[in-house]
Parts: sequence; structure tokens; C-alpha cells
Amino acid sequence: MNIILFGPPGAGKGTQAKYLVKKTNGFQISTGDLLRNEIKKNSETGKRIIENMNDGKFVSDEIVNSLIEKIISNPQKREKLIFDGYPRSLSQAKNLELLLSNSNQEINFIFFLNVDKETIIKRIEKRKIIENRSDDDVNTILKRYDTYMKTTKPVLNFYSKKPNFHEIDGALEIDEITNKIDAFIDV
Repeated sequence: MNIILFGPPGAGKGTQAKYLVKKTNGFQISTGDLLRNEIKKNSETGKRIIENMNDGKFVSDEIVNSLIEKIISNPQKREKLIFDGYPRSLSQAKNLELLLSNSNQEINFIFFLNVDKETIIKRIEKRKIIENRSDDDVNTILKRYDTYMKTTKPVLNFYSKKPNFHEIDGALEIDEITNKIDAFIDV
């Protein structure tokens, strides 16, 4: 089963993805993690990623899509993908459909965790203290939130027409969100 979790930064995608990985014996595909790994390698790609993130921009589709393609083409991960924060643009969504189609796969469930800006700020401030993530600066997150909402509106429109799309109130408690996701998956 392949699943997409999307929502603004701090919506809880990572938490739900980790749960779904255990539940489905799947693989979490977090573009954030993929990008942070590139940064750790200190590659040219990693340096371009840092520049974009510091400016509150998203990393280019070209970079992200190439990282995603490597994962989708891995036969050990076939039909076990939990996309955490990808796709973030309409071109990424269309690219994902093409990559999956080319490997005879599909998305079984799409979950949009919808959260308002105030809730995001509270969560990010808490996460920064607990996890000490370098990308959890509130000003940077607010830029990323605004960019996310503007950029992903077409993605939301694209997926919301599909029968496997489900919007979930991302301001709910973690276990309430998990229960709502389970209700769709366990049917």
C-alpha cells in the first residue's frame, strides 16, 4: 500500500508516517529527511538545498524528484511507500503519478492534515525544544508555511478530486488523527 501524507510544516506528517511505517511494514519517504541527508554529505546539491531553506523557499523539483525516483524504483520498497511531505507542488504530484505508473504502482490513500498557522507556531516552538532541529526557526517556518499554502493549493485541488483523498483536522491530538487514518485504512 502506498500512502501520501501532506500538510504544512509542523502538521504532524512525520509522526503519522512513523506510525504507518510500523502498521504497514512500509518505508517512510520524507523529503525533509532526504534533503537533510544531502546537507550532511556537504554535496553541491546539499549546498543548494541550504540556500533555498534559509531563504524560506522549497528545494527545486528537479532535486526532489531525482531523490524520489531512486526510492520508487527500489523493488524492496514496492507498494510500501509512505510519502511524508511529498508532493509539494503540482509538477511533483504529476511526476509522482508518472513514476508510480511506470513501475505499475499507485497511491492507495491521500491524507491532508489541515492545520492553521497558530497551531503550527506552537508545535514548532515545542519541537525545537524537544528535537533541536536546525530548520525549526519560527520565522523560517512562517515563511515556509506561507510558501507551502500558496504552492500546494494546486496540489490540494489536484488530489481533492480523487476518491482516495481524505482531509483530516491536523489540530486534533496525535491519537485522534491516527484513529481517523486507521478508520480509512482498515475498511
